[in-house]
Amino acid sequence: MSINVTRTFLPPFDEYTTQLKRAWDKGWITNNGELVRELEQKLKEYLGVKHLLFCSNGTTALQIAIKALNITGEIITTPYSYVATTNAILWENCTPVFVDISNKDFCIDTKKIEGAITSGTQAILATHVYGLPCNIEEIQTIAGKYDLNVIYDGAHAFGCEYGGQSLLNYGDITICSFHGTKIFHTAEGGCIICRDETLYKKLFLIRSFGHSLDDYYYVGINAKNSELHAAMGLSVLPYVKKNIEKNRLLFYRYLKNLNDPFLQFLVPGEVFSYNYGYFPVVFESEEVLVKVKKKLEEEMIFPRRYFYPSLNTLPFLKDTNDCPVSESISRKVLCLPLYGQLTGDDVDRISSLVLKVIRK
Repeated sequence: MSINVTRTFLPPFDEYTTQLKRAWDKGWITNNGELVRELEQKLKEYLGVKHLLFCSNGTTALQIAIKALNITGEIITTPYSYVATTNAILWENCTPVFVDISNKDFCIDTKKIEGAITSGTQAILATHVYGLPCNIEEIQTIAGKYDLNVIYDGAHAFGCEYGGQSLLNYGDITICSFHGTKIFHTAEGGCIICRDETLYKKLFLIRSFGHSLDDYYYVGINAKNSELHAAMGLSVLPYVKKNIEKNRLLFYRYLKNLNDPFLQFLVPGEVFSYNYGYFPVVFESEEVLVKVKKKLEEEMIFPRRYFYPSLNTLPFLKDTNDCPVSESISRKVLCLPLYGQLTGDDVDRISSLVLKVIRK
């Protein structure tokens, strides 16, 4: 049996169908039904956030965030993220301005943000890379100084805590992905989180075509999600903490096994509570990475070059700038398999194969 970089956690089938039957019996499967509203409430309680909207996916949530904040110009952003971060900016006819990343945490380098600010800059859109936190305090200081909005792409950050609260509780808006590969998922889905009441009401309307009954307010989009997806979320949520613990044990088993000076890892600090959703390894060179990847695939083990390529090098971009740290890291990083159904023996085997290649 092959081992993929991740694997969807599925709750017991009868637990899912029990939730599903609630919607089935009512004949109400979309348009802000009972299960969607219950899931939103439970997620607000679980995460400790004030306002949360369940959306069709995390990418649409990013687009809504940009639209709701009336951003039409330049957005300072990271080149080290999934392509959805950049695509959302482009889709909203805004201009991404890439700022290179820190070689310590792979998040946007806050020391380089001010140098990229122009009269056209309206926002900072930063990613909590692999669920690890950006320099939130410094970003907020810069944003306050230049009157900029702050949006966080927290696609990987469900269950992560910083400063005694959810990592999703910072910035003007934070989005999260509930894609089937995530620690918490709804098969497909995502959410948008904010603290401001007026902004929340605007987001609520934009998510649903921009109108309420016969009253029209904004240019909206259909970003609602269904009762069928909410049923999955309600079934998965009780298992999140247990699955995070499983991942944590596997994460540190990898670290112990792969104790080699030619490998670089991202390890969460003591003051940060992590969800252990990913295990990225930075190799000495792209050549070594390719050899490791090939060896693993020969053994039916499929890691992922995540994130690759550096987004400032996307072929459809014009007039982009160099980001040497991001470009270097993206060529050398490989995410090894990590999910709750993986065994310790699997981790030992994968680790042994990696070490065999790099020490050859």
